[in-house]
Amino acid sequence: MRLNSIYVLGLIILIALTQCKKSQKTENKPNFIVFIADDVSWDDLSVYGNEYVKTPNIKSLSSDGLVFKNMYLTTSSCSPSRNSIITGRYPHNTGAPELHSQPPLEMRTVAEALKEGGYYTALSGKFHMGAYARRGFNLIIEDKKLNGLGGEQQWVKTLEDRPKDKPFFMWYASIDAHRSWGENNFSGTHDPEGLTPPEYLVNDYLTKQDLGNYYDEIRRFDHYIGEVVATLKKQKVYENTVIIVMADNGRPFPHSKTRLNDQGVKTPFILTYKKNKISGETSSLISAIDIAPTILEYADLEIGKNYQGKSFKKVLDNPDTPFRNYVFAEHNWHDYEAHERMVRSKDFMYIENNRNQFAQRGPLDAINSDSFASLLAQLHAGEISEIQKEIFLTPRSKREFYDMEKDFFQRDNLIGEKSYQEAIQHLESILEKWKIETGDSQPDKITKDWYEKRPGPVKAPNSLKTSHHGKRGEFPGASKNATQINNQGPF
Repeated sequence: MRLNSIYVLGLIILIALTQCKKSQKTENKPNFIVFIADDVSWDDLSVYGNEYVKTPNIKSLSSDGLVFKNMYLTTSSCSPSRNSIITGRYPHNTGAPELHSQPPLEMRTVAEALKEGGYYTALSGKFHMGAYARRGFNLIIEDKKLNGLGGEQQWVKTLEDRPKDKPFFMWYASIDAHRSWGENNFSGTHDPEGLTPPEYLVNDYLTKQDLGNYYDEIRRFDHYIGEVVATLKKQKVYENTVIIVMADNGRPFPHSKTRLNDQGVKTPFILTYKKNKISGETSSLISAIDIAPTILEYADLEIGKNYQGKSFKKVLDNPDTPFRNYVFAEHNWHDYEAHERMVRSKDFMYIENNRNQFAQRGPLDAINSDSFASLLAQLHAGEISEIQKEIFLTPRSKREFYDMEKDFFQRDNLIGEKSYQEAIQHLESILEKWKIETGDSQPDKITKDWYEKRPGPVKAPNSLKTSHHGKRGEFPGASKNATQINNQGPF
């Protein structure tokens, strides 16, 4: 009887010690917060030199962190981009390369890996990823009435209500700055008269007002980031929290959203981890598929073979460290038929457009904007500049090539320049290798336009549906079983 009592007592002590070790290990793990804006280009934050937009909280956060100058998304389209980020896979490898499509249920996310690793995981704001991603979260708040027009009103509450005995992963997905513009406590923060539109937009009051409204929504996004950071500091967990600020694709204006240029797929990206004293800026080429593996390395969890990206922790330790030789992006159906691929090296960008018979006016929300209406009016009046007119060109060049050092905004297509032919052929071969290794494809029966290409300003929005509306074609990668391929292609 006594031996049994000793055995039971020993077992209790062993369990207690094991739980203690587990608790200590968990307490030392960093927390993670991903702030993801909706439709914000890389240069629309003050930390990137935008002299008009007011983002003081993000700028303050960046002083404790690292500013990335060359972080690239894999597409400039909302749901495919978000699915790519959270799975660490290219859009055609998620099985959901088109807008509003969903990956198969067996697809895994970084949130699911963290949850299985002992993290408390919550999503608050815009979901827009698919049923498979729900497994990764202990809590999902997607009710628009609760989240508010910008999607941010429950962010602080999720921090306050979280279990305090677990590390946490928060996916804070705002609806800012997606069109259409709505009620906003920060409306009027940016006076239209004080704004100068970028050269590819018309410098008139309608465009300035459109930009002002857009900047006001970015200001709301910035405000709630400040509220969350203040809460983290109050809870004394700020220094042990890895904080990421980024966007899912470019601004909802012509020349930006759905494009594979820097205005479409280059994202703002600030990472703060006060405990590790990360600071400064980095120009290293990094892809959005690298975010999930980096989080897992910091969490001391296994990086599964399902992730096509690689951890860039070494860049955080030394911002001057080279990382990628190439980044890749793709554009598939988003309101309109499309099939484009992009590869960028340190010096050059190459774009292949397999639907070059179509003009690149932008997605439906951009076409319905006042900014587009102004461009259209200038076109009809014969007063439009070459840069502004670029969105109306048809047919377009099937191939585009840009010198990134000389051509900051990719205006001058050098595809025919003799002095660049060797560099062009090199990137062509790299892109082809990437397509083969990742199982990319160009289907014959691709998804067609769901809307007529008739442009319409806000007062007469274009919502005219075609006979193809609601019908999907074959997805890129489907014929190659790309969801089963884990190769990342040339690194």
